[in-house]
Amino acid sequence: MMIHHRAIFWIAASAVGASASAGSVQIQVLDRDGKPVPEAVVVLYPGATGGPPPSLLQANPTIEQERMRFVPAVTVVMPGTSVRFTNQDRWDHHVRGAAAGLAATPATSGFEMRLAGKADGKPANSSEVKLDTPGVVLLSCHLHGSMRGHVFVTDSAWTLKTDTDGIARFAGVPDGAAQVRVWHAEQLVDLPRKALNVVPGPVLDTVQLSVVPRVRRAPPAGPGPSNAPGGPMGSYSQAPAEQGKPVAHRHGGHGVPIAPKNIAASAG
Repeated sequence: MMIHHRAIFWIAASAVGASASAGSVQIQVLDRDGKPVPEAVVVLYPGATGGPPPSLLQANPTIEQERMRFVPAVTVVMPGTSVRFTNQDRWDHHVRGAAAGLAATPATSGFEMRLAGKADGKPANSSEVKLDTPGVVLLSCHLHGSMRGHVFVTDSAWTLKTDTDGIARFAGVPDGAAQVRVWHAEQLVDLPRKALNVVPGPVLDTVQLSVVPRVRRAPPAGPGPSNAPGGPMGSYSQAPAEQGKPVAHRHGGHGVPIAPKNIAASAG
């Protein structure tokens, strides 16, 4: 009986030791004035790589074009992820993907597509793009210049966006030395990575931007100010086009082909 109790004690102690080999890490991102920054991307690079990587990101994310905005404004994916773009507006939109920031090396291809406006009573038009290479992709629309979004293709499975309190919360991070990288669309100069020591229990740290990001404006209320194909700022040709194929963007009756082109993925 004594041996049995000792065996149970040894198993319990081993379990406690195993669970203690992982820490809980919280990184808060602040702006230049010390206020929390939501929608910042926090990338954690643990020194130890034991065990399977975490599943923190969506496997098949969707980005909506809705009320003249990309929703969400920032999407984080792993390399090899297919991202679906869906146009929920009544007017046509384009989706253009190009390298964000100061790209250093050509790593992935840009993409452009047209999505027809959503007709009443019918499903929204959508198309998918596969993103294979780490980097930051800037999203825009040819006609509606105010539309901006980003896809952050991460090189670490330990990647999250900050919440409304500016905090990214990671559980089960392997103990030991680690590095933290923070990215924000308006932080044009990359911040240096920050060293971090992960220990059993909670680890709290902050990273401060050198800018004060603008507050993203709320979308217009109601279904939209116009029923024209181009919405409140113009119109597109509604000639049939295959989704995901090069299309013609018309200006003054002249068709300008839009075709995929090479871009350089940005590390920042």
